[in-house]
Order: sequence, then C-alpha cells, then structure tokens
Amino acid sequence: MDCMTQAQRARPRDEQADREIDENLKRAFDQIANEPVPDRFTDLLKQLQQKEAASAAGRGQDGEAGANG
Repeated sequence: MDCMTQAQRARPRDEQADREIDENLKRAFDQIANEPVPDRFTDLLKQLQQKEAASAAGRGQDGEAGANG
C-alpha cells in the first residue's frame, strides 16, 4: 500500500480533471440544496418552535429577573 501512495504522489495533477470534478461536485450540491425540505422536517421544526415559545413564556413569568442578572 505504501508503494501505491508513493506512485499517486509522483503523478502530476490533471488540472482539467480537477475542474471537471469541481464542476460536478458544485452541480450535485446545488441540486441537493435546491430540493424542498421534507414535510416531516418542517413539522418537527414547527413543534420545536412551539415548545421554545412555550418555554420562553414560562421563564418570562417567573424567572426573567434571574436570567438578566
């Protein structure tokens, strides 16, 4: 395995291949990034926001001064 590593290091880099790899990775990332978020994830986010709002409201009534100082 050590011989393979040395052989790979000795090979010059192919700039065209590097550019094509970069373009393909960017294209794949863009496609994934533009996909819609699944409903189950948005539902979970809504649940978390509701729990955080309820928790913040509870702290605001009986623990707000302790939080500030």
